[in-house]
Amino acid sequence: VQPLVWLVLMGNAMGGLTANPAAVRILGTHNYLEFMTPGIMIMSTLFGGVFGGISVIWDRRTGFLNKMLAAPIHRAAIPLGKITAVTLQSMIQVTFIAAIGQAFGVHFATGLPGFLVMLLITALFSYGIAGVSFALATVVRSHEALMAVTNLLTLPLTFASNAIFPREAMPAWLRTLATYNPLTYAVTPLRSLVLEGWVWEKIWPGLLAMGLFACAS
Repeated sequence: VQPLVWLVLMGNAMGGLTANPAAVRILGTHNYLEFMTPGIMIMSTLFGGVFGGISVIWDRRTGFLNKMLAAPIHRAAIPLGKITAVTLQSMIQVTFIAAIGQAFGVHFATGLPGFLVMLLITALFSYGIAGVSFALATVVRSHEALMAVTNLLTLPLTFASNAIFPREAMPAWLRTLATYNPLTYAVTPLRSLVLEGWVWEKIWPGLLAMGLFACAS
């Protein structure tokens, strides 16, 4: 529901920007929703990933985690299974957001093959961010503390990226932060696949960065 609210309310509220030729040049499209949809995809993946660690705290509190640790399975299967579940949920959400975007007139320049690449990028990003969340959950012992830490991470990551606004419209210091923000590396190839097509000099860096992020996490 939350991505739907972002697309319907903010997407339409900011739609008047494209009446300005300079804004169209910066956004790269006459439809602000086309610019915004890839950002909403990554934001949804971010929020879903960072809250994935809550299940670890809940399993520890109910004693289910101890039962899994005592089970005849490899220890790595526990976090990998949970992270994979979070990633599958994120991919379903991204598909849902893409369907909403198309219903509102968003055109995907690369079609279905491009959307599959977008799913791959969001899956890698979800693996990385969920890994960070699960690592925090092994240290933080309460839901409240984990929520506080994740909120401290998600809001700066979101607004210090090009998810909602183009970097060209930002002040210099914020543009510098956005350049090195992991979200920017994820959003840039998605936006290129939606607006421009197969621009590999924008797709490969993001795809590689997300692959490294997923492996490191």
